[in-house]
Amino acid sequence: MTSLYTSILFVHIIAGTICLLAGAIAMGARKRKGVHTLVGETYHAFYLIVFVTSIAMAIMKWSELYYLFFIALFSYGQALYGYLARKRKRDNWLRKHIVGMLGSYIGVITAILVTNGESITRLAGIPTLLLWFIPTLIGTPLIIQTVKRYIPV
Repeated sequence: MTSLYTSILFVHIIAGTICLLAGAIAMGARKRKGVHTLVGETYHAFYLIVFVTSIAMAIMKWSELYYLFFIALFSYGQALYGYLARKRKRDNWLRKHIVGMLGSYIGVITAILVTNGESITRLAGIPTLLLWFIPTLIGTPLIIQTVKRYIPV
């Protein structure tokens, strides 16, 4: 099981890195067909890989990584919600797309911080529990601001 787990972890890290970079590029790109949509498709494809590998690793080491299962479900749910909102273009699709995609990016950041954050919390002198909330506390106002920017009231 160890070599299988290690292989899945390797794929997970590569996919997560690509997802993290693609998400940042998509956020910074002009919102039109071209770079934004191409990188957005890449983000979603690699997020799916991150989701599947997260679920597999969480099941394989449940007592250590059970939290990864729940982060994966919620975060990929957000990514899929945002992705399908854009594909289907139904009522209020742009708001759903923004909230879903940026919400899923918060999930990526949260997962990275929680799984690698022990050294961060030791250096910064903050409780580890804060790593679960910092991305949401910072990201939620940014989502609201982005929605207001692209969907004027």
